[in-house]
Amino acid sequence: MRTLKLSSAFKRDMRRELKGKHAKTLAVSLLQAVHFLVDDVPLPAAFLDHQLKGDWRGFRECHLKPDLLLVYKKTDDGSVQLLQLIRLGSHAELFNK
Repeated sequence: MRTLKLSSAFKRDMRRELKGKHAKTLAVSLLQAVHFLVDDVPLPAAFLDHQLKGDWRGFRECHLKPDLLLVYKKTDDGSVQLLQLIRLGSHAELFNK
C-alpha cells in the first residue's frame, strides 16, 4: 500500500472543483481511482490512464470524468512508496489548451 501525498496545487484544485459542476460526483470518482492507485491495482479501462509527455514527462493522468483529469505520480524511494496527487481539473485548466 502506498502513502498518499497531496500537492498544494491539488488541494487548491480540489476546493475549486467541489464548487463546480462535478461537486456531487467528484468524491466518489476520486476515491475510486485513489483506491486502485494506492493498492497498485491497474485502473479500469474507463479511466483512460496514460503516461504524459513533454513538460509532464514522468507523470500519469487518468480521467475521472470526460473532461476532469487527475494528474498523479507514483514513486518508490527506498522503503517508502508514494502516490502523489499533483493536479485535478480540465484539459484547459491543466495544460492551457
